[in-house]
Amino acid sequence: QVQLVESGGGLVQAGGSLRLSCAASGRTFSNYGMGWFRQAPGQEREFVAAIDWSGTTTHYADSVQGRFTISRDNAKSTLYLQMNSLKPEDTAVYYCAGRITRTAAATVSLYAYWGQGTLVTVSS
Repeated sequence: QVQLVESGGGLVQAGGSLRLSCAASGRTFSNYGMGWFRQAPGQEREFVAAIDWSGTTTHYADSVQGRFTISRDNAKSTLYLQMNSLKPEDTAVYYCAGRITRTAAATVSLYAYWGQGTLVTVSS
């Protein structure tokens, strides 16, 4: 069993930055790929960014490419999402997710473990 706990969400003005963290416990963090997803009110959960077990390979949604950076610290069992140049359309609950394999993936159904989410609100 894996437990994932997100933190770092909050209210920020457009153009600002936030850094989300996801603390993992219960399994060897470095053994699996991780991702960030988000869900806005009334919308389906969507892919934001993903990273493989080593941090070597990353993938981003087109909507965040160049503004967001996913990273991980395997020694601290923590996943990060640095979000810059935030826009009102980035407002959503952000979820950390873990796979049971080492690779990165952009599909919700390929993730076995999920955190409870952290709310990010970007005001215009």
